[in-house]
Amino acid sequence: MNNEIHIKAPLSSLETESLNAGDYVYITGKIYSARDAAHKRMIEALEQGEELPISLTDNVIYYLGPSPAREGKVIGSAGPTTSSRMDKYTPTLLDLGLKGMIGKGKRSVEVIDSIKKNKAVYFAAVGGAGALLSKKIKKSTVIAYDDLGTEAIRELEVEDFPVIVVIDVRGNNLY
Repeated sequence: MNNEIHIKAPLSSLETESLNAGDYVYITGKIYSARDAAHKRMIEALEQGEELPISLTDNVIYYLGPSPAREGKVIGSAGPTTSSRMDKYTPTLLDLGLKGMIGKGKRSVEVIDSIKKNKAVYFAAVGGAGALLSKKIKKSTVIAYDDLGTEAIRELEVEDFPVIVVIDVRGNNLY
């Protein structure tokens, strides 16, 4: 039987260590959206000795490039993108304190090893349910890389955002 757990973001190591692959989790709090272009730019900034536009410590990144918001809506469709596209950047970000990632699909061996090393968690959101997921996002603010359009980094305030733990801190993997 899978556990149904409510957690607050940012996450603590205590929280991530209590989660198990297969747990149904509802996240409330602040998370960040970032996809391929934003990840590439963050790594380039680090390589040039620059600070990142967000603190990664204990935070969660949602691999998301939302569609434009319709009138009266906070955000457009907000479904996950394929996580493996971020794999080459992920170990570096986990080493900087990132505690959680939300996406869909399998992760590389290097990412799984880094998840275990950093006591982080990989969550899956349901692909194809972007319209439903967008209803759990209460506020969306572009905070970096506005020139990237839908791939800009956004701070998202979420309430009971539904995800499943796919890879836990011990490396247990639903895939």
